[in-house]
Amino acid sequence: MAEIVKIDKIEELLLDIDGQKVLLDRDVARLYGVETKEINKAVKNNPEKFPDGYIIEVGKDTKKELVKKFHRFGPLKHSSVNPKAFTEKGLYMLATIIKSETATQTTINIIETFAKIKELTHTIKELSHNPEKEKQHQLMQRSGELIAEILDNDLNTDESETTIELNFAVLKFKHTIKKRKS
Repeated sequence: MAEIVKIDKIEELLLDIDGQKVLLDRDVARLYGVETKEINKAVKNNPEKFPDGYIIEVGKDTKKELVKKFHRFGPLKHSSVNPKAFTEKGLYMLATIIKSETATQTTINIIETFAKIKELTHTIKELSHNPEKEKQHQLMQRSGELIAEILDNDLNTDESETTIELNFAVLKFKHTIKKRKS
């Protein structure tokens, strides 16, 4: 059986294109344990499942920028085909087409990652607008928990302490996570 991909690995692959969090077709294929052409064939054979907003066709300029910024996209440099970027909705729809245990579990992890990122964004926005100290403390605690879940879902260390510091325009957020081997 193929290894199920953890949430923190999926989060590393998320890109921001046109203001949306997306996964490129090649990353989705790798996560699902299939070839990119199988992902693209599924899209081509089921166009009714991918209306506008489900897939972003990556243009030449964006492709060049991705190749420049991310080493993993080096092979795209000489490709004549521009990649497809799947939005959250597109990934949900793709999950109805690609059938395998790995694809199903990976899709669940992808959905969980998107949900946690959305909740974290909402929590941070609420934190910056809430003057109540008690509520701020609760929101900071929840933000820390979400960050820990996204970044470190499966620690295997004797003892570790991680400090995460995020600096936003209106607030500076610092959270320390301590975990011990169970």
